[in-house]
Amino acid sequence: MKLIDIYKKAIETGMRHDPRGSDPVLKALKRTEKAYDDQKPGEKELFDREALSNPYSDSRILYGRDDADIRTIMVGIDIEVGEVLLAETLGRRGTPVDLILAHHPEGTAYANLYEVMNMQPDILQQFGVPINVAEGLMESRVREVERRLMPLNHTRAVDAARLLDIPFLCIHTPADNMVVNFLQRLFDESRPVTLGDLVDQLRGIPEYRSAAVQGSGPKILVGSKSRTAGKIFVDMTGGTEGSKDVFARLVAAGVNTIVGMHISEDHRKEAEKHHMNVVIAGHISSDNLGVNLLLDEITREAGLQIIGCSGFTRVERNSPPV
Repeated sequence: MKLIDIYKKAIETGMRHDPRGSDPVLKALKRTEKAYDDQKPGEKELFDREALSNPYSDSRILYGRDDADIRTIMVGIDIEVGEVLLAETLGRRGTPVDLILAHHPEGTAYANLYEVMNMQPDILQQFGVPINVAEGLMESRVREVERRLMPLNHTRAVDAARLLDIPFLCIHTPADNMVVNFLQRLFDESRPVTLGDLVDQLRGIPEYRSAAVQGSGPKILVGSKSRTAGKIFVDMTGGTEGSKDVFARLVAAGVNTIVGMHISEDHRKEAEKHHMNVVIAGHISSDNLGVNLLLDEITREAGLQIIGCSGFTRVERNSPPV
């Protein structure tokens, strides 16, 4: 399979499972196209043209030729210089790695992570938060994350891959979309009565069961096992945490429980203040689920070999394409 085909399949699959639905995604791409057309000639040279067909700024081919043949992929949740060196060592020991695939973004995809947060207002609108309120709450938070990312050294791992000539790809939001789609549909169909029932369902999923054995499984962070789960919002995509001020709006819109990957202490306190139940499914375990679901789609007919590292364990599902 060619590198460009893996990349395109990942983006297309992520778009198909985007919790916003297809119309907002297509409209976002249209806005990007208009922004590009409105650029002056000199400015167009600096424009990220990948954004014209890929709505996820945190997912990019970071290094490698589009036509590179890929048979073996080393997949990790986080890929830093150490993991790149691991891939090179595996090659020297007889297991060539044709592609390193990271979940969390690196390089330009990390620098531009904040841009994908603009999908969050459309998601919040689906759960009853007026779009003007959702956009207003997100604006300052997006700028905050942008400022936090500005001083970081984004290219260390990418430089290592380039020097060792190993193709490098990161896929973030498309994988997060997969886990949101999977869990939201699960809870919408099964309608767990209590938070205890919800946690039991999570623990029945291989990635979460494995995390529980390791001491990092699903936990009720705000609420108790006997509390009513009610209306559940699976909040795991859109770059990173949104505004902490959204909890009051979600409660007013009738949301009772948020299921997330992680939550900051400030966000937890705000949720508790508004009596919002919070269940943390687990960060790395949720990332595992999303990446596994995405790989199921990418490798369905390709027969690629997957080597797990950096917190990733391959779990294959034999379900038909969605």
